[in-house]
Amino acid sequence: MTKIIVVGGGAGGLELVTKLGRKLGRKGKAEVMLVDRNRTHLWKPLLHEVAAGAMDAGIDGLSYRSHAHNHGFSFHLGSLSNLDREQKTITLAAMLDESGKPMLSERTLEYDILVLAIGSVSNDFGTKGVSEHCIFLDRPQQAEHFHDELMNRFMQYVEGELGSDKVEIAIVGGGATGVELSAELYNAVEHLSAYGFDHLDPDCLRLTLVEAGPRILPALPDRLAGMAQKELRELGVDVRTNTMVVEATDKGLITKDGELIPATLMVWAAGIKAPDFLKDIGGLENNRNNQLTVNGTLQTTRDDSIFVIGDCAYCLQEDGKAVPPRAQSAHQMASMAHRNILALLNNKPLKTYIYKDYGSLVNLSRYTTVGSLMGSLMRGTMMVEGLFARVVYMSLYRMHQVALHGYIRTGLMMFVGRINRLLRPKLKLH
Repeated sequence: MTKIIVVGGGAGGLELVTKLGRKLGRKGKAEVMLVDRNRTHLWKPLLHEVAAGAMDAGIDGLSYRSHAHNHGFSFHLGSLSNLDREQKTITLAAMLDESGKPMLSERTLEYDILVLAIGSVSNDFGTKGVSEHCIFLDRPQQAEHFHDELMNRFMQYVEGELGSDKVEIAIVGGGATGVELSAELYNAVEHLSAYGFDHLDPDCLRLTLVEAGPRILPALPDRLAGMAQKELRELGVDVRTNTMVVEATDKGLITKDGELIPATLMVWAAGIKAPDFLKDIGGLENNRNNQLTVNGTLQTTRDDSIFVIGDCAYCLQEDGKAVPPRAQSAHQMASMAHRNILALLNNKPLKTYIYKDYGSLVNLSRYTTVGSLMGSLMRGTMMVEGLFARVVYMSLYRMHQVALHGYIRTGLMMFVGRINRLLRPKLKLH
């Protein structure tokens, strides 16, 4: 029986393995396996909500093992450490439990078709002190760590033990993650004041958003980026553009001009790259950001039995531009990889992936949503904002849920979610 392994249960990887499980695994036509180092899945564009406490990863996360049982594939907990293309095997590293004791030994899995959907991690560009003093938002555990630190700072503030007249937070990176997290933090402050955090209001927060480029949100048109920047400044965010960070310390961020931006809590959300262990793995071709080079069919340039999708794929289009590392790219690649894997199994010609840009949307918590819709939706570009943009933004997540669960189950999940909003606090308090 053909063995298909998908490594990485992010947006693209989980959608792909779900489709393969339904189509092949349930019918006994192939053995479909998912490998991930986490036990649960959470849509990565929502990690800023976990960080601010607007979403609880423990409740909203999807169990890989449960999902595998329901959709015809198996789940293996582990991290990819080696790839042997000659033997067609992957090695999963040994795992330790939370106390540091051995939990799982090193394991080897055989494959006939391998899909790498490992995603991306933050790129600190070798900036001094970043790895020691800044928090990344690549995984739910990191977002939860930030939330714990945030709640500690607010508790110290209301008890008068912070040692400063404000809670000082700095976010490096003016992309969607940095901008959305900034807005969510002000939303969090307003909610916390209703849960016993006395004297807590937006004025207690000194939030600095640092962007090395000339403006925030480079993926959006100038007018919409300007609107978002104006909204942030009205909330109280100190937006610094054309500002390069050269070092992070326990006191804050040091800029190229020698200025110290004071902060006791820092987030690095500037730039991404594929994980370092992908560099030269299995002798596959990659670029300087560790992304694996694929051809138009999403197969690696040196091995037709290996597909790569999502942020870790370096896929050039006819115009010479690479497919951007975005959630919509991973969704599209998952669909194309599914079709091409089925074609490969049936000895049919594979199709070329063509990226379709459906636009960008940025959600500023409950304050507003701005974005642009483009591509095949209409001629040119339509700029959207307000309630309509908010509805479209939420529909992107619902589309991901539909791909995983179908329309009926997604509808039930939405209904339960509305009930929970009435029963649960509006913010995670623990």
